[in-house]
Amino acid sequence: MALQPTIIQQFYEKKKKISVMKLSLKSEYACLALIDLAENSGESIVKIEEISKRKSIPKKFLEQILLSLKNAGYVKSRRGPEGGYMLAKKPSEINLAEIIRLMDGALAPVESVSVYFYDSTPIEQNSMLISVFKDIRDYISDKLEKTTFADLL
Repeated sequence: MALQPTIIQQFYEKKKKISVMKLSLKSEYACLALIDLAENSGESIVKIEEISKRKSIPKKFLEQILLSLKNAGYVKSRRGPEGGYMLAKKPSEINLAEIIRLMDGALAPVESVSVYFYDSTPIEQNSMLISVFKDIRDYISDKLEKTTFADLL
């Protein structure tokens, strides 16, 4: 027996647009690039072209991401024909939360429950709503802070 679609599913089916809380492509690609560097950490330097090809990341976008990661101290680079990137820290010293915060900002679903990126929002009018979204924030941040790139290998 087929399940009947909910009213919400029917609404979004008509709209053909579903809005979800999600990571930006920049965060997703940053995580993939760091996984690639961690997987290849035995090699001292990894070329951008290799990461781009292995992880299907557009090269120009990857260059911007790696520059952000370098400026934040997560990767090191070497210039020249033998140049490329390598991790500046051990994979076990880098967690998902810090990379996602670097690329996207707050992990909280709404700014009014964010620890690092607080801003007032309408739901502050209801303490129970705030409580629910704080629980969501705490679960997400706890899970991401406890997951290192060594765990992902």
